[in-house]
Amino acid sequence: MPMPEVISADNVSFQYGDELVFSKISFAVGSGEFAAVIGANGAGKSTLLRMLLGELAPSSGAVRLFGRDVRDFRQWSRLGYLAQDGAAVGVNFPATAEEIVTANLFCEIGLMRFTKKRHRDKALRALERVGMGGYSNRTLGGMSGGQRQRVMLARALVGEPELLLLDEPTSGVDEGASDSIFALLSELGSERGLTVVAVTHDVAMASRYASRALCLEYGSLVELGREQLAEELTHRHRHARPGEIIPED
Repeated sequence: MPMPEVISADNVSFQYGDELVFSKISFAVGSGEFAAVIGANGAGKSTLLRMLLGELAPSSGAVRLFGRDVRDFRQWSRLGYLAQDGAAVGVNFPATAEEIVTANLFCEIGLMRFTKKRHRDKALRALERVGMGGYSNRTLGGMSGGQRQRVMLARALVGEPELLLLDEPTSGVDEGASDSIFALLSELGSERGLTVVAVTHDVAMASRYASRALCLEYGSLVELGREQLAEELTHRHRHARPGEIIPED
């Protein structure tokens, strides 16, 4: 039985002024899948993510979330989002991990209201979920890069979303931390049914943990399986431009 589509894009094009970023790309991501978005710098990976967040509208074509056009979508609590370098921005902020995670429940808590035990319990569960339960009273400044990213991941998960969007989730962390974060993302999809879409430059980690990859390059999109991702590593993740022949190693 096919998985319900959480994300679908049909013949989507986008351009900034006269600059075409990508043209007539189509793809779908089903419930519980872990899809990595890869491609060279400037290929449009973050632009695509901003479309899924409703921040940018396609020049043509349609993007849908849970079957609804993103321009009409209003159920944003069904999404969790981890911004690139989000942990670096808050590294000097004098708040504990628990407070940072709880802050993402602002819609549930309400404006100018105090948090309650149920909100704090949710934050602690989210921290436990990412292996940071013992760090709830520590600030980001006293943590490693990988630990900070896990706290920010807990922040994205605290609202119990159905879809998790991440922009370079392992930026600025070492290989060991990258491996553990990607392993966790894979577990969230395979064991808990969360749909995960991660923009990443780390093709090695994507090849190890993602179930699928969406490769943006030269204005087009190519879907790759795990075996093809391994091939990308061999060829240093570079495709031929139209009419170009890349010599074999």
